Amino acid sequence: MANEKNAVLRARRRPLVSPADVAALDSAAAAPAPSGRGFGAFMANIASQEKRIRRAERERLENRRRTSQVKTWFHRLEEAVQADDAERADEEYRMLVSRIDKAVKSGALHSNNGARKKAAAARLRVRA
Repeated sequence: MANEKNAVLRARRRPLVSPADVAALDSAAAAPAPSGRGFGAFMANIASQEKRIRRAERERLENRRRTSQVKTWFHRLEEAVQADDAERADEEYRMLVSRIDKAVKSGALHSNNGARKKAAAARLRVRA
């Protein structure tokens, strides 16, 4: 039994793809990737699905913009706290909380994530 198993393991396996297929695959890999997000980002044939794809991309960019604003205002708050500017830190904190609330309201951030960010901002604000 062991000899048969070893013979199977030692046997030379044939490639699953012929050399001609490998050349075709290499030329396909060198071709430019389709534009859009991810693998297979081709437009649909159905009008409503095309509209849905465009809307999803627009919403994704809007969500990304809102989360980026939250990060930017958080960095601005950190800079104000490090500079020991209490007045500026108060203003940055108010603006940050406003941006977080807007991001949560629009669905760009989950409510628990927003609460965590506001709590972290409050802890940071106390240091100033």
